[in-house]
Amino acid sequence: MRVYGWLVPTLTILAVAAPASTQTPLIKPATAADYTALAKLPDWSGTWQPDWSKLFGNRAAAAPAFTPAAAKIAADYAAKQAQGENLQTDGANCVPPGMPQIMRMPYPIEFLYNPGRVTIAAETYSQVRRVYTDGQKLPDDPDPQFNGSSVGHWEGDTLVVDTIGLNPITSLLPGIHPTEATKIHEVFHLDEPDLLMVTTTITDPTLFTQPLVSKQPYARKRDWQIREYVCQENNHDAADQFGRPSFTIEDRPH
Repeated sequence: MRVYGWLVPTLTILAVAAPASTQTPLIKPATAADYTALAKLPDWSGTWQPDWSKLFGNRAAAAPAFTPAAAKIAADYAAKQAQGENLQTDGANCVPPGMPQIMRMPYPIEFLYNPGRVTIAAETYSQVRRVYTDGQKLPDDPDPQFNGSSVGHWEGDTLVVDTIGLNPITSLLPGIHPTEATKIHEVFHLDEPDLLMVTTTITDPTLFTQPLVSKQPYARKRDWQIREYVCQENNHDAADQFGRPSFTIEDRPH
């Protein structure tokens, strides 16, 4: 992560992330041919809603294969839950879930095509993922972000995406946070005309002894629209510092 610091009168070092223009590749001007090429991409128009019913039957996700260190973290987290803590995540306080949880929330997403980029807009927390398909590589030293840094490419009608640089305050699984070694690999393709399947593979040798693979189906809803999602508005179900619910029915200031 690139940061810049200087000495302020209180002798405190202040770290500030470098401007985006100094950290990301330049985007070349789009041409008419670039926009023509968009018409050859698969039709993922409309809005896509998670459809967990497609996972019923023999498609249950395998249990994570934790390293001993990660297994202890998960066990300690579960023990705190038994004591009434860790019942809520920071999401209850309107902190976005980040990757990969943003793709698992019970709210719709939509895909926007631009030359050299696929944008995934999620209704959850009004979040946006930018997947660069212009050939640029993943950054060597990414700034941690909730949704990470993503690049992708098309293999026919299949979108393949790799993501790194996840903010460590997000969670991969209950109690398990990403590290600098965490990588997420996603494969998006249509199983049926109105059914999009996303296969997600998470690897991190500090957390897992083998890749963690899951599938998420999305059903197309052509008559839906993404709605505004402002978590802070009238939020009655926050969490305290120990993850305990602090539900109230009293009016809260906006």
